Amino acid sequence: MVTFLIVMFVLLMLFLFKYIDDLIGKGFEWYVIVELMMYASATNVQMALPLSVLLSSIMTYGSLGENYELVAIKAAGISLKRAMYPMLVIIIILSASAFIFSDYMLPIANLKYYNLLYDARQQKSANFLPEGVFSNSFTGYSIRVGRKDADGQTLHDVMIYSKNPADNNTDVTIAKEGKMYRTPNGLFLVFKLKDGIRYEESAGQGAYNVRERLTRYRFKTTEQKFDISGLKIHHTDESEFKSALQMMNLKQLRDNAALTHRQIDSAITINYALLTAYFKYYSIPAKKRPHVSVIPSDGQEFAKADVHQQMSYVANGTSEAHSIQDLLKNRAQHVKDLEQNEQRARLEYQKKFTLSAACIALFLIGAPLGAIIRKGGLGMPVVVSVIFFLFYYIISTIGEKYVKDGDLSPVIGSWIAILIITPIGLFLSYKAATDSALFDMELYKRFFNKLFKRRKVVKGE
Repeated sequence: MVTFLIVMFVLLMLFLFKYIDDLIGKGFEWYVIVELMMYASATNVQMALPLSVLLSSIMTYGSLGENYELVAIKAAGISLKRAMYPMLVIIIILSASAFIFSDYMLPIANLKYYNLLYDARQQKSANFLPEGVFSNSFTGYSIRVGRKDADGQTLHDVMIYSKNPADNNTDVTIAKEGKMYRTPNGLFLVFKLKDGIRYEESAGQGAYNVRERLTRYRFKTTEQKFDISGLKIHHTDESEFKSALQMMNLKQLRDNAALTHRQIDSAITINYALLTAYFKYYSIPAKKRPHVSVIPSDGQEFAKADVHQQMSYVANGTSEAHSIQDLLKNRAQHVKDLEQNEQRARLEYQKKFTLSAACIALFLIGAPLGAIIRKGGLGMPVVVSVIFFLFYYIISTIGEKYVKDGDLSPVIGSWIAILIITPIGLFLSYKAATDSALFDMELYKRFFNKLFKRRKVVKGE
């Protein structure tokens, strides 16, 4: 649990560093950020749980080896495999729980997370003011921004119309550039404008309400506040995200893959019917076709025509072939997209099981590795566990990429990392059970010293 919380904390920090600009200073309530971090924690379980199993197993058995407790266990006639059985049972129970979480809770967490993250990223000050158009997001004002910088806060060519129906007046503020930011309480949006002009018109007092005064003054810097307390975060309907594969359980993924497969079969059948119709049409003699055709049905008809007619036949046939080719190319791309969607659905289906398998496989690496290294704490175990986990994660990512590109089966692509690290775990278990000095640096040092001495002797001869 401790290592799991440490890994989860690190992953949450990475999440905050990635989305810090979308969350901080945007006027969100504290509970919105806490809710988003809670959902982000649930989505990070797929990465945090296997890594924490690997790290904790290395630390546990490394500490046992460092304190010579494994020596005492073996001296009592208990083998390392027997000493690993209780923890293996715990890991199997944990893996079963991980599968239940992956199938029932993770889709809901993904739905909540991506929905809330989408709303949070849309709720930016810059979104109130699109470039080049007048925005009426603020009551009583019409604001136009000519251009915004990449930070979304620096504005250029700002024009603000302030309307007051009670006084029947209109004030206009024009500035070359400005900066906008929210107040700490998130209730106001402040514009800090530079190098501008402000025009104010005041109504007359006569019977005809004639304009009697126009005031104009220039400014180097000025500030103007806009009330945004009514612009709360907009919650998008969750049904718009439910079609994503990450939001589906096993049954939904299986149904989605089957539906996509039927769509592929239907599209291929339609493609074949379209092409067959062209073949049947042009196999009929030109005189018997229901419509007048400018393409002959055989070589004899082509040979009887004069040169100009033959050239016309060739041009028309080429044009018809290109149109058929373009039609089939577009429909073939549609079939390819459907096949990729089916591949992704079957990949997500397999990933529901790989989380559980990864916990067991990484435990089979961590426990014997800790017994061989014989180092506890957060020093060497952290380094070794990160190296092995990166090895597992990179292979898994490469396999998923090949599956999404359609170059590899979803079963192989999702399980290839497990199939590679499991033999490594079994090999390390064998080495630990036989008290192998696999990581004894002195052993390798003596080996290389002997090797270099042999080379010197050979050169001396």
